[in-house]
Amino acid sequence: MDTSLPPAAAPNPNSPTPARYLTHLRVERRLSPRTLANYTRDLGLLEAKAADRAWHDITQHDIRLWASKRHAEGADGKTIAAMLSCWRGFFTWLCEQGLCTHNPVQGVRAPKTGQRLPKALSADMAQQLLNSPTHLPTRSPSPQALSEQEVEGVETVEDDHSVLCRDQAMMELLYSAGLRISELVGLDVQPIQTRDYQSLGYVDMPAALVTVVGKGQKRRTVPVGSVALAALEKWLSARAQWPHVVCQEALFLSARGLRISPVVVRQRLALMAQRAGLPTHVHPHMLRHSFASHILQSSGDLRAVQELLGHANISTTQIYTRLDWQHLAKAYDAAHPRAKKQD
Repeated sequence: MDTSLPPAAAPNPNSPTPARYLTHLRVERRLSPRTLANYTRDLGLLEAKAADRAWHDITQHDIRLWASKRHAEGADGKTIAAMLSCWRGFFTWLCEQGLCTHNPVQGVRAPKTGQRLPKALSADMAQQLLNSPTHLPTRSPSPQALSEQEVEGVETVEDDHSVLCRDQAMMELLYSAGLRISELVGLDVQPIQTRDYQSLGYVDMPAALVTVVGKGQKRRTVPVGSVALAALEKWLSARAQWPHVVCQEALFLSARGLRISPVVVRQRLALMAQRAGLPTHVHPHMLRHSFASHILQSSGDLRAVQELLGHANISTTQIYTRLDWQHLAKAYDAAHPRAKKQD
């Protein structure tokens, strides 16, 4: 039997089972479009291998073999772990539907891979970014700052007062509350709950709180700092004068009056970092990492950081302790009289 995996594939339309599972994930579990796209790809890989076999005939040996082959093709441990997680969930669902009697992915682990430290700005660099002058002329971000897909979707708009107010409010909120980019773009002006629509997030200005629905449909509420609130006040005033509003409920609007997209947020942040003269490429998730790192440096409270970030497991948050240790080690080397090498 051929055990190779294609680089990508879509689920076979002749087999409705993966499509039913994807519908279940979209409708009942309300996974994000990006997560659904990843699951579609990974289920396509699984279906390509099991095309001539019933699901209940797949063995743990098959799964190990396919995962090993994927690793040999260059996929890292994190990619394989995500693939196995998708497959594991699919077989669990099959068992619940009575279409399979066992889960062959149970107990199969991805190869270990080195854990990369998240990239975070220093507190000074974060201040430099957010205090950057807004009167400079518009410049396109460098090719290194944006991917080809993002370059095709960039927002071409003059940097008038309203646009600059919007950009400042978005970046202040990303850093002040540690939001994911999907959480930021999903914010509404006010909470809406009807039979047809339910807000995924909103900012309570009087209470200085932002509420979002994050990964796994986990709802969390995070404080918003005074500087971010002031930036939001300015943006709301500018938003009232936005020339063409299509998406009335969205807090942040694109030039066409639609809900702003992650691509545009990345583009505007890259431009902001260029204007601030930062020596590194800055992306939205870096502001979330910076938020976590700076809170931990100031408080030392890992549990609080876990709650603020919305991590289900504290092990996910613990990587920031390594960033904090790096910060402390540098401070020690710079300040302690016995830390420096003697000439």
